[in-house]
Amino acid sequence: MSPDTVVRWHRAGFGLYWRLISRRRKSVGRRPVTKQIRQLIFKMMAENPTWRAPRIHGELLMLGFDISERSVSRWMRRASTPADPTQRWLTFLRNHREAIAAIDFFTVPTITFNVLYVFFIISHDRRRVLHFNVTSHPTSLWIVQQVSEAFPFEPSAKFLILDHDAKYGTEVPTALRSMEITSLRTAIGCLGRTVWLSGGLAAADGSYWTM
Repeated sequence: MSPDTVVRWHRAGFGLYWRLISRRRKSVGRRPVTKQIRQLIFKMMAENPTWRAPRIHGELLMLGFDISERSVSRWMRRASTPADPTQRWLTFLRNHREAIAAIDFFTVPTITFNVLYVFFIISHDRRRVLHFNVTSHPTSLWIVQQVSEAFPFEPSAKFLILDHDAKYGTEVPTALRSMEITSLRTAIGCLGRTVWLSGGLAAADGSYWTM
């Protein structure tokens, strides 16, 4: 047997060995989610309580991270939830105060024993009234018209806080979605999140209007 044959066999065996090793080490299944990506998911959840898996997944893709929406959803479920939901709400208000507005009503009795409904839209950052109007018969379509008049072009608010008043119906949330405004419903029977709405207009509540 010539030395060339031995060298050839050795090279072939060496190549076969490393091919087998590389196949055994080949990863299968889901790609592991790194600690950096997990921390980003948890941070986005904490700073943006209204974001769901599709939105966070899209943000991660724009940042250059290769991860599936299913993996994002799985890690969102594993995230530890703060014990106090109010703290999450306050964090959201602080982070998005310039893009938040709210709508609400208060009533004013008239000298003729009727009741007027004062509708207003107020910004969260400076408590500035963006729009208001008065009616004796508020309907969902009338409210939609008021929101359209308050934001005739590109809306300055990206989030609009409202309660569960039946006057809003289904028309108001639908109109907000068409305007690319996210509606945030307050908890039923919870006054703590909406008390700041009427605080700046409390002086108007005790006066009498003629009609």
